[in-house]
Amino acid sequence: MSDDRPIGLGSRLAKAALLSFYRRQGWRAQGSPPADGRYVIIAAPHTSNWDFVYFLGLAAELGINPHFMAKDSLFRWPIGGFMRDMGGIEVNRGARGDMVGAMIAEFARRDRFALTIAPEGTRSKVGSWRSGFYHIAMGAGVPMVVGFMDYAKRTGGLGPAIMPTGDYQADMAKLAEIYRGVTPRHPGRGIADWGSLSAR
Repeated sequence: MSDDRPIGLGSRLAKAALLSFYRRQGWRAQGSPPADGRYVIIAAPHTSNWDFVYFLGLAAELGINPHFMAKDSLFRWPIGGFMRDMGGIEVNRGARGDMVGAMIAEFARRDRFALTIAPEGTRSKVGSWRSGFYHIAMGAGVPMVVGFMDYAKRTGGLGPAIMPTGDYQADMAKLAEIYRGVTPRHPGRGIADWGSLSAR
């Protein structure tokens, strides 16, 4: 199954409005997706709801149609259709193991699938990341792509692709080194100490 998806008129208009706003903010997109079209995008640091708006714009500039997971309550009327049109996949956050298995199955049945995950799980200050994104990438045999938005430079997009090795601490150390140079919208939120990222 391909990653192409039609969206409704209302969603197209809403997306067009968001993209118009994004373009007026002066952001510049960087990077390119892996050639095979199947990967996990790490969305970090995630400290503001504005991240979603700018990410939509950056994704459009890079020509990718990313999916994201969201709690099932967000897929009810009146915004359920919009969430699906934007690439949302509803999950029951109380069933963590099922969520990982379900996303691995999604990768298995699609020939193109970009799954965006914000591993901080919150826009507040945190000590480390949730590891679900890593288990999904490992189980699906796909790379983890550094997704970033640097508010200081007004640049964002996709950075290096890293294949998970099974050595969680070593792989997280690689990611921490990359993200140390990225300035989020609210520097006081998100990861407090990038050196702690490799700790489970």
